[in-house]
Amino acid sequence: MKFLVLIYGNPESRKVWDALSDEQKKEGMAGYAALHEALAARGELVASESLDDPAATKQVLIRDGLPMTTDGPFAEVKEQLAGFYLLDCDSMDRAVEIVGQIPEAPFSIVEVRPVRDLSAYS
Repeated sequence: MKFLVLIYGNPESRKVWDALSDEQKKEGMAGYAALHEALAARGELVASESLDDPAATKQVLIRDGLPMTTDGPFAEVKEQLAGFYLLDCDSMDRAVEIVGQIPEAPFSIVEVRPVRDLSAYS
């Protein structure tokens, strides 16, 4: 089964990250590197990325066959999508167990969502 793990952050947490020294950032990323290595070794990691600041976002709408774009951020909320993992693991319980290993999880909101299998329609 595939699960999308969505990691949320907020402007305050991004400011804390931006204020860290390069050495502190490297130390912080070591936990992510270890998690990536462990998940890859088990065959559970499909993809994982950290997302840039929501202000760098473009929203694309197709109207009358033409793309129209607007700049982000779009939601009037404190929490914004900061990164994700796409996992291929046995169960929701295992996906939740993996979330507990994400270094940022104790400081943010993390959502686990099953990926829909639409292969029957192709």
